[in-house]
Amino acid sequence: MQHVGRFAATLAVSCVILSLGLSLADGKDKSNTKLVKRGEYLVKSVGCGDCHTPWKMGPKGPEQDMSRLLSGHPQDMVMPAPPISSPGPWMGSFASTFTAWSGPWGVSFTRNLTPDKETGLGDWTEQNFIATIRTGKRMGKGRDLLPPMPWPAFKNMEDEDLKAIFAYLRSIPAIKNSVPEPIPPAGQPGNEK
Repeated sequence: MQHVGRFAATLAVSCVILSLGLSLADGKDKSNTKLVKRGEYLVKSVGCGDCHTPWKMGPKGPEQDMSRLLSGHPQDMVMPAPPISSPGPWMGSFASTFTAWSGPWGVSFTRNLTPDKETGLGDWTEQNFIATIRTGKRMGKGRDLLPPMPWPAFKNMEDEDLKAIFAYLRSIPAIKNSVPEPIPPAGQPGNEK
């Protein structure tokens, strides 16, 4: 009988601990859910998907391919060589998917923003993401972000907004898509063709 009493007391304490744990987790999930929702709102409002989600031809014309949400330039799509020169900074060509641009800077490809660890932002930290947007350099210290990425406008966002965007990017499905590295302009080192 004494064992039954101990068992009942242990069970009662376990239930209390479990219920406290669930309520704490629920609070955390609600906070994170709110952050992710804010991030989704910002990503849609500033048009990240316009460039980072490949487009396809739909029944009513061009539309975003939501099966490849924010996965960047399709790895198997080949772009034409960059022009040798052009009359202005935005003259050039772009991919039919709206995920790659060719201009005086060479050819730039939109990055995979999904949380895939090998080809996306899966190994990035929140600090890496914020540093990239603030400096216009990969992870805050790497190569320059290239046109048409509007990082000079995005760098003005508050930290809380950038954290929300990063939280949203971590919440979407990971898509394995190895985006090519940028191609420098013809005649520059790295493009001796």
